[in-house]
Amino acid sequence: MANIYESDRLLAEYLLFHYGKATEILPYSHGPHDALHFPTRCITENLDTTTLPANAMALDIGCAVGRSSFELARHCPTVIGIDYSARFIEAAQNMQQSGSIPYNRIDEGIRTTPLVAEIPTDVDAARITFETGDACNLRHDLPAADVLLAANLLCRLPDPRLFLNRLPSLVKPGGQLIITTPCSWLEEFTPRDKWLCNETQGTFEALQKNLSPHFDLINVRDMPMLIREHARKFQWTVVQASQWRRRDN
Repeated sequence: MANIYESDRLLAEYLLFHYGKATEILPYSHGPHDALHFPTRCITENLDTTTLPANAMALDIGCAVGRSSFELARHCPTVIGIDYSARFIEAAQNMQQSGSIPYNRIDEGIRTTPLVAEIPTDVDAARITFETGDACNLRHDLPAADVLLAANLLCRLPDPRLFLNRLPSLVKPGGQLIITTPCSWLEEFTPRDKWLCNETQGTFEALQKNLSPHFDLINVRDMPMLIREHARKFQWTVVQASQWRRRDN
């Protein structure tokens, strides 16, 4: 099956989701405006900036087209953004080099509106390296980070426990782990026997079981998120965000 995240439609949808202005995404006076700008809010609402070292390094695993990586670069001199989609990484790299890229927002059927995705002008884009990679099989020389973000990644992995098992080696003692997930388990992405939920256990309980030997839970919260599919159809989701701190063990 072809990877939907390599398609023109999903690339445009995610460029809008990551970089679109509020009026470009939700031009109506009504609607869930507090759910906009989710990739930015992953950092502004979950990162503890008070404990970051001056030379902090961040990993953004499942970075998509990179908006959270640019936000991390406000606080960390070194950021590595990794995604499985070559199209997404190419788009992030192009924006890093040129500051913007054009795309077409889908409005209705074949009707589109030309827009431009722009990176924040007050962020040092040179701090970031974007690369393709498989979250279930990350390169062995990937350095441990002071911050690791995995935004809406778990329920799109073929074996999420492989990723969770790697996390203790990817976060420095005292470092921060931020995980967000809509818990949208689908067999087209993850075989049912690999889901982190079952009849007696939810996703968060599985996270606690897998992470508690090495991480302390700092906070868990609900975060609204809005993705526009076209002018009259939106995905409104309540994402679960959890913050963890790596222990010294």
